[in-house]
Amino acid sequence: MSPPEILPGQPLGDDGEPVFAEPWQAQAFAMAVHLHARGLFAWTEWASALADQIKQAQAAGDPDTGETYYQHWLAALERLVAEKGASSSVELAERKAAWDRAAKATPHGQPIVLGAERA
Repeated sequence: MSPPEILPGQPLGDDGEPVFAEPWQAQAFAMAVHLHARGLFAWTEWASALADQIKQAQAAGDPDTGETYYQHWLAALERLVAEKGASSSVELAERKAAWDRAAKATPHGQPIVLGAERA
């Protein structure tokens, strides 16, 4: 079996296999896989959206060191979700802002609860 493809700077687990650097990266990965499995988009559409997002970022000066890969992954996912009508870009922005407010209102070490900023 050939070794897995590794992004520059991607952390490796104890077994030498690539792992996610942050929990949100694993969550973004899982969301894309889940939405594909539910039929929201074909994997070829996903690959094209991600490639387009990376090309746009590189044209805007992204150094392409691998550190921003999952930011591109998330941006491509948000774009596809909006294009497919599963959510609007406005709804996505509102949800991001709500999570940001909730995170800022949550004491360190405690789980973030959406809506906690209003309590």
